[in-house]
Amino acid sequence: MDTIIEGFRKAFLLIIHLDAELLGIIFLSLKVSGLALFIAGVSGLLLGAFTGLKQFPLRGLLISVMNTFMGLPPVVAGLFLYLILSRSGPFGFMGLLYTPSAMVIAQSILAFPIVAAISHSAIIKVDPVIRHASLTLGATPSQMAVTVIKEARYGIMAAIIAALGRVMAEVGAVLIVGGNIAGYTRVMTTTIALETDKGNFELAIALGIILLTLSFIINIALYYIQKRGSRRG
Repeated sequence: MDTIIEGFRKAFLLIIHLDAELLGIIFLSLKVSGLALFIAGVSGLLLGAFTGLKQFPLRGLLISVMNTFMGLPPVVAGLFLYLILSRSGPFGFMGLLYTPSAMVIAQSILAFPIVAAISHSAIIKVDPVIRHASLTLGATPSQMAVTVIKEARYGIMAAIIAALGRVMAEVGAVLIVGGNIAGYTRVMTTTIALETDKGNFELAIALGIILLTLSFIINIALYYIQKRGSRRG
């Protein structure tokens, strides 16, 4: 019990004193997750809008694949990405393995289907009257698409926040392709796993507190966005 109390005491001291190592890990985590979220957000929204607004062959199959990949196990994504980026893989010549870039790719892969599937769901729930009214008033297909996306904005924002929660809490894939290298690819989740194994509980607890705080903020934001969207609906 004393060890736990001492660990929390030292953890709060690290946070209060803005420990350099702690801040470096946090900033790298935010940088990697932020870039991955941007990539997944843009590409996922484009696919979600395309499947939500267009009718084309195999559309149902594509939607099923999107929904299936929402639950893609991180370690599986990390394994396949490792095989692709390793020296013997097709993209090994790029030297991306064990770099922050590989971690961004891994997190983008995990976040992409979440954004795509939830955005698709939000877009198809928009009242069809809005589409017909836009076209009747002389809007082009592109203008109509923008109008529908604006109507679905709360659902799309929820998709982005859900994807952010996914990438911030991810450990398996980034550990495989990032290598957990100190000062280079070590993010909050991988550091917590490593420091716990080493018995360095103060740093692990400090990062756990930060991660829980971020997760709480993300979930509060998601709750209010969904609440606002349901009121509008």
